[in-house]
Amino acid sequence: MKSLAGLLSLLAFVTAGAVALPYRAQSPFEVHPGFNLDLNAPRLVELDGHQRVWMTELEKIQAKARGVKFFDVTDTQDLDTFSQFRQNKPKYPSPNAGEKVKPILKTLSTAGPKENLERFSSFRTRYYRSTTGKESQQWLLSKIKETTSEYAPESLQDIITLSEFPHSWGQNSIIARINGSSTDDDSIVVIGAHQDSTNLWPFLPAPGADDDGSGSVTILEAYRALIAANFRPVRTVEFHWYSAEEGGLLGSQAVARQYAADHAHVLAMSQFDMTAWVKSGTREEVGVITDYVDQDLTRFNKDLVSAYLDIPYVETKCGYACSDHASWSKAGYPSIFTIESSFENSNHNIHSSNDRIDISEEFSFSHMLEFSKLAVAFAVELGGWTESK
Repeated sequence: MKSLAGLLSLLAFVTAGAVALPYRAQSPFEVHPGFNLDLNAPRLVELDGHQRVWMTELEKIQAKARGVKFFDVTDTQDLDTFSQFRQNKPKYPSPNAGEKVKPILKTLSTAGPKENLERFSSFRTRYYRSTTGKESQQWLLSKIKETTSEYAPESLQDIITLSEFPHSWGQNSIIARINGSSTDDDSIVVIGAHQDSTNLWPFLPAPGADDDGSGSVTILEAYRALIAANFRPVRTVEFHWYSAEEGGLLGSQAVARQYAADHAHVLAMSQFDMTAWVKSGTREEVGVITDYVDQDLTRFNKDLVSAYLDIPYVETKCGYACSDHASWSKAGYPSIFTIESSFENSNHNIHSSNDRIDISEEFSFSHMLEFSKLAVAFAVELGGWTESK
């Protein structure tokens, strides 16, 4: 671990040219009463290369504004120590559950995601330390509960649990769990997205329609279609909506650490972060991230795209700690990340007030639907299907 003073050259890079930020260090609440944010609070940040440096919350915000990808490890400093307990590397088969997957894909719709995202992106911001960030999380939880009540057969509701994973900052992560039927396989399949949003300066509006409202409603649509099809997995399948990804993967690190501490057997984790954008003049495709991911699970993910989606994949890279899958990798679990396009063709409006569904025809709900297909296929192929007696 190195001190901030010992990394002045790094911080010069991080803060050079940073956006001029309105800042009254001693009275953030006086200026912004809707935010539980102390800009002077010390935070321990882990950068690419695993260097750790103490920063203030303000310096962390400036680093993010400069595009620096990092973990905020203040509360999860031992997360990577759990990886030593992951010994048996899972093997992933070729897709072979088409007779179960394909009928569900036909029931997926753009109507629900559009309605849900219109509401979800209407909050002024979903920043994890804001009042509206908490309110948006509560709305999302109520929508998941409503979806479960409306679409899951009564008998299926007995094996579904919905819970909040609490965090000190107020906006909790959400977990929807469909319990597996196996008595000798305690594996868990995780499908995730992050629910929070941010602007370069957190107090500004951040509708976050694509980042990551799109991923949040994409996996919700997959969850809806699965439970409506009376999906009874052999292995437990969980849908996660993480808090505070924009704060340095805080929510997913906390969840992954708890699972690791409990010796949970996570077979695979798939992250959906930004699923809506098709840049004008480019081919519609699925971006499969190839760096800082599990290579075997990534190969399986490519096979799923080829087997079940109507568009091809393109390999792309996004850098260190670029989304919540990195928290699971750090804990020693196999994880992958799929995004809307190649990284260079992804939405340039994120982290601004222009990350809206009505900003451009490049925002596509039909494109999002392809990712809902991928989430369904991932759940069924790895979760298995319990045959009715």
